[in-house]
Amino acid sequence: MARAIWSGSVSFGLVSIPVELYSATEDHTVHFNQFQRGTSDRIRYKRVNERTGREVPYDKIVKGHEVDSGEYVVVEPEELDEIAPGRSRTLDIEAFVDIDEIDPVHFQKTYWLGPAKPEFSRPYLLLAQAMKKTNRAGIAMFVMRGKQYLTALTEDKGILAVHTLFFADEIRKPKDVLDVPPEGRAPGGKELDMAVSLVESMADDWRPKDYRDTYTERVHKLIKAKQKGRKVKVEDEPAEATGVVDLMEALQRSVEASKKKRKVS
Repeated sequence: MARAIWSGSVSFGLVSIPVELYSATEDHTVHFNQFQRGTSDRIRYKRVNERTGREVPYDKIVKGHEVDSGEYVVVEPEELDEIAPGRSRTLDIEAFVDIDEIDPVHFQKTYWLGPAKPEFSRPYLLLAQAMKKTNRAGIAMFVMRGKQYLTALTEDKGILAVHTLFFADEIRKPKDVLDVPPEGRAPGGKELDMAVSLVESMADDWRPKDYRDTYTERVHKLIKAKQKGRKVKVEDEPAEATGVVDLMEALQRSVEASKKKRKVS
């Protein structure tokens, strides 16, 4: 069984449920070490003074925040500890909101929440069923590993899920980050009809297992092949982006190809 990464209680109104938090996801990223080419000598990094080039002992390093060009305010670890919110033992639900009102851009990471002991299952299931019936998420703040989180509690097939959320001031607006924002009159007429037809022809059910991290799989194949002295066949290059001039033709061909694919499958 997985190990809980946080334990405490969920409270709503006067009801308090002892719970434990578990990570709902895991990272499959392939991690590499660095070596000097032609050797098996590992590369190590040292903490050095950029002015003198000398290595600095860890106990001589302090944290500082730049307030003006070249001017820093030094902040001691004890000072950070004094203002830290501490390790929260409670996920206190402040409000229940319509799940559909939460913009997906706010979602950060998901955790599973389980009852701490079997005897706490009844109130746990009661909360889960109530949220499912009302299609609402519980909004709560809590502290884990010295950091404060904004979270949304939701029901997922009888299990409570905790989604950490980005705060409002952490969300970047599209107009502030897009180099080329879409401009001009929105397409319509035949182009729109054809695009809608293409979307409908590609409509399908959401099946997460149909999608895999093929890049990570290829990395593992590459490593195994190189270990055995073999070469890996390079995948074909993806199709180039469609030009504006042949947009209608591309849409028409896409619709026809999608229909043929569905007939075959």
